[in-house]
Amino acid sequence: MQLTRRPRRNRRTAAIREMVAENQLSVSDFIFPMFVMEGEGQKVEVKSMPGIYRFTLDELLIELQEVVDLGIRCICLFPNYPESKKDKYASESAMPETLYLKALSAIKANFPELLIMTDVAMDPYSSDGHDGIVEDGKILNDETVDILCKMSVAQAQAGADIIGPSDMMDGRIGAIREALDEAGFEEVSIMAYSAKYASAFYGPFRDALDSAPKFGDKKTYQMNPANVKEALLEAELDFQEGADMLMVKPAFSYLDVIKTLKDNFEIPVTAYNVSGEYAMIKATAANGWIDGEKAMMEMLLSMKRAGADVILTYFAKEAASLLAK
Repeated sequence: MQLTRRPRRNRRTAAIREMVAENQLSVSDFIFPMFVMEGEGQKVEVKSMPGIYRFTLDELLIELQEVVDLGIRCICLFPNYPESKKDKYASESAMPETLYLKALSAIKANFPELLIMTDVAMDPYSSDGHDGIVEDGKILNDETVDILCKMSVAQAQAGADIIGPSDMMDGRIGAIREALDEAGFEEVSIMAYSAKYASAFYGPFRDALDSAPKFGDKKTYQMNPANVKEALLEAELDFQEGADMLMVKPAFSYLDVIKTLKDNFEIPVTAYNVSGEYAMIKATAANGWIDGEKAMMEMLLSMKRAGADVILTYFAKEAASLLAK
């Protein structure tokens, strides 16, 4: 055959393939989600997320040394609270001595160079299990935003570097930005959960936090999986209100949304590789149906290829270990 172009020449060896790769993963791309709970000396595996644990604060600090040694530069911390500390208004979230705020301060004191991203939503602290105040079966938007602002300022005071509003209330990015600035935290960033879909892939995360809704679902505030234009609207509002980064959640089933936001905004786009996506690979690998490591890296690379600048993933430690080899 007389062929001028033979694309396979650029795939002939591993060295050539790596040299001409269009996208590459780096450990600096990752944010590692972690869970803190009350008590001492405990490390409890989340059954639906093999390899992921809830830690008491003392154990969390030990684990963080390994995380830092792997080169991971940012974590996102989520709290697990007992029902006894939950109420209708998420009052626990802004109490100065609460577990979550104490954990943020302790992490920053022990690992000053580690970036800490936080979760801003009512559901970990809510007796209703929803991301907002519930009245007569409805989620109250504006009243919820007031609580989110207080929560955000308290987290910034405790040492947060990046505030992560995950609630999907209208107008909360602008309100939180104003509250942070008024409190003297102009340098604290906001990563907006701009396109957070009402997804079936959140189940294991809710197991980890014991935060499933006590009734109904979250479809009046999380997005319809059928919609992409709506994601542009949400992202545009968050951008105009002062978000520093935009997030798409989940990631793997929404690669088109990641690309859409990347093509339309000049600020970083984050992909949240959620708990169900993690559990899906872990379960199939445990049954011997796929090569778990290869599937993990392929999934993460697909997010990078779609345009994600940052990937929030439970695979962060495993991927970092592989990338270091």
